[in-house]
Amino acid sequence: MFWKILGVVVLVWIAFAIIGTLIKALFPLVMVAAVIFGLYVLYKALSGSKDKSPLGKF
Repeated sequence: MFWKILGVVVLVWIAFAIIGTLIKALFPLVMVAAVIFGLYVLYKALSGSKDKSPLGKF
């Protein structure tokens, strides 16, 4: 029983380590994408075009 609990704790620890590394590596990329998307939506909102695309409804 002890080894099962220890195995689960080790697996959870490894999973958190992998997830943390992925988040740390991908966070800057996600932030750049969010800024670019925000600037695009702002441009579409301020351009005043009569485009009926879904982004025009923001």
